[in-house]
Parts: sequence; structure tokens; C-alpha cells
Amino acid sequence: MIIYKNEDEIRAIRRSNQIVAKVLDELRTMIKPGVQTKKLDEYAEKRAREMGAVPAFKGYRGYPASLCTSINEEIVHGIPSSRALHEGDIISLDFGVVCDGYYGDAAVTYPVGEVTSEAKKIIETAKEAFYKGLGQMREGCRISDISFAIQSYVESQGFSVIRSFVGHGVGFFLHEDPQVPNFGQPGRGPKIKRGMVLAIEPMIAMGDWNVEILADSWTAVTKDRSLSAHYEHTAAVTQEGTKILSLLDEKESLQSLKESRYA
Repeated sequence: MIIYKNEDEIRAIRRSNQIVAKVLDELRTMIKPGVQTKKLDEYAEKRAREMGAVPAFKGYRGYPASLCTSINEEIVHGIPSSRALHEGDIISLDFGVVCDGYYGDAAVTYPVGEVTSEAKKIIETAKEAFYKGLGQMREGCRISDISFAIQSYVESQGFSVIRSFVGHGVGFFLHEDPQVPNFGQPGRGPKIKRGMVLAIEPMIAMGDWNVEILADSWTAVTKDRSLSAHYEHTAAVTQEGTKILSLLDEKESLQSLKESRYA
């Protein structure tokens, strides 16, 4: 069942997402060779609690940390540890919080020092794919229009779309209906309506899209061990249009379908 939110509820969800956005932005300055991923996790939890929120991932279905730190071929759900970052790595940081009963969720992939041109391209493609999907998040479209836009763009850039994990509704719970796949044919699934809040999150690979889960039962990696990138924001369909709730820049957060180059 899809839970539609009113304007007050969307404002509350935005407050949670702004905490997520601030933490992810602060973590960006910590990404450098030699940093252990557990230090990123500790910082994320500390900062979230300082801002009045509780990490949403910690303990969720048994997940042991507050932050997901997925390096190189790791797609999602990488568990923070004493593993140190190295020059040339890329790392996906996925973070969520709950504040006053409302959830925020976002992810970004950062380079570690100087990275290859291929690594830069996959990071940028994941981000651009999100905006391609966002351009279809408007009243009258259907969920699979988002999916089709993402897949079409990613494959046009020579990458593949991960199919084992999807975006989702979010707000009162961390994961709500509807699911938002990053692949599929257009014109299918629920119609997009005002009050819908979605976490759109392209997960892409440089090689094949097949996935393997490691022995820790959480970390998902590309089966061929090719590089992977992840980019996610929470967005809402409001009376003023579609807004990204997890961007710090308010000017960026209002997406005009007429003005956006991604529409």
C-alpha cells in the first residue's frame, strides 16, 4: 500500500533528509587515503545524534552499523570496518536517519584521491541517471517511467543497471511501497500522484549486472568484480512540483520539468 503524505508530513520528512544531507556532505571532507571506514561510521552516528536523529540502518534487520560503506566492486550494504581507503578507490556512502518519527535516506559515491577516468565516469553516470529518473517523477507518469529513464541512460553510457536492488517509498518507514526498479519498460506500475515520496537510487556497474552476497550476509558485490556506483535522493511530489528533500541547496531541490535539462 502506498502511503501518500500531506504537506506538513513532507516538511517533516525533509527535516530528516536534511540531517542525512549534512552528514553525507561532512563525510565528503573525510574521504582520503588511509581513513578507516569504521571512522566514517562513528562520525555519521555521532553527528546524527547531535542533530536530534537516530541512525535508521543500525539494527535494521540485524545490520550492525549506522552507515553503509561500499568500496569499488561493492554495490550496497558494505559494513564499516578497520579497512582503510586507498588512493584510486571509489566509495559509496548510504545513510539514513529517523527524526521525530520520519525517515530520511540518501547515498552518494565519492572518489578517494585521484581516480581513473572510468571511475569518474561511472560516478557521474549514476548521478545523471538519478536526474533522468527524477524527470519522470511527476503527476500522470507511472513508476516504470522512472525505471525506463534510468536504464536507458545508464546503458547509453556503456554501463549496466543492478537489478537485485531497487528504490522505494520512504517517510513513515524506511522502506515503503512502491518499489522503484532501475530497469523496465515505461507505462507500467502505479501512477505518480501528489504526496508520493520516493527514494530513487540508481545502482550501476561497469561490467555485468549480476550480484553476489559476501559471507557477512550483507555486502553485495558485482559478480564479475567490476566497479559499481550508487546515487540516491529522497524526493516528493508536492503542490509546487517535485522536490528533492535530501539536497542541502534549496534552489537545486525544486525541479522544474520545463527548465530541467533532465526532463
